[in-house]
Amino acid sequence: MFYHVVMFKLKDNSPENMEKAREILMSMEGKIPELKGITVGKDTLFTGRSFDICLITTFDSKEDMDTYQDSYYHVEHVLKNIRPMIEKSAACDFLA
Repeated sequence: MFYHVVMFKLKDNSPENMEKAREILMSMEGKIPELKGITVGKDTLFTGRSFDICLITTFDSKEDMDTYQDSYYHVEHVLKNIRPMIEKSAACDFLA
């Protein structure tokens, strides 16, 4: 299984904006064939090192993750809507 984990720090981390970001990310479920699993969590601790949103996605292979990255839905519906909301992000990709 290949994992793609992304953490987002939002420009506005109000509860409403965090929920909007979560909904944008969760909207991928069932729309991208290569995406085998998706979990999106909102931070609850709000410590100095916290990010606001965490996306965990799973794929059968790195190649499937690469296909997902360039898929129409990911680019035109997710990235287009979430990028303006993001202050910074960090990612980790691994096989397990």
